[in-house]
Amino acid sequence: MRVNEIFYSIQGEGAYMGLPAVFLRLAGCNLSCPFCDTSHSRFTEMSEEEIVAEAAKHEARNIVITGGEPMLQLTASLTKALREAGFSIHLETNGTLPLPEGAEVDWITCSPKGEDTPHLRRIDELKVVYWGQNVSPYASVKAAVHSLQPLDSGDAARNKEIIEKTLDYVLKHPIWKLSLQTHKMLNVR
Repeated sequence: MRVNEIFYSIQGEGAYMGLPAVFLRLAGCNLSCPFCDTSHSRFTEMSEEEIVAEAAKHEARNIVITGGEPMLQLTASLTKALREAGFSIHLETNGTLPLPEGAEVDWITCSPKGEDTPHLRRIDELKVVYWGQNVSPYASVKAAVHSLQPLDSGDAARNKEIIEKTLDYVLKHPIWKLSLQTHKMLNVR
């Protein structure tokens, strides 16, 4: 598999914010979002056994599989091996690709990158990066949690406007909850 990085930190956003976890970032994505804040093109080839061994070096038994777009590489055999090593498996995806047949995942966070509804049978958390765009089509997506996360534009003045729009939207549409990128606020990976 093409692995961008494996590291240990806390989940900085979404419903599991603050949870210690191993992050497995797989390389590559099927989208080119202008606001993407992740460098996911470089990679090291690793076997599934090497991935599990590297993840098992850390204390937590929670793993977040992310990318890029992890569904480009995720396999049922990797999720099985991680489960056998005692991991709870969380997946972060853009929702454009289906979960591989037989893959065992405990929590799916879908962060769609357009106005199309996701193409997944199951979504636990729908997390939309928000800058003021129309998100009403997502309100009907079945998920346990609907989160709006203010876009980090890299510009303090613009970010302040986006945060105000996000708070206003959440308060007027209480199906949504606010998700912040606390790892950026705390300056942790």
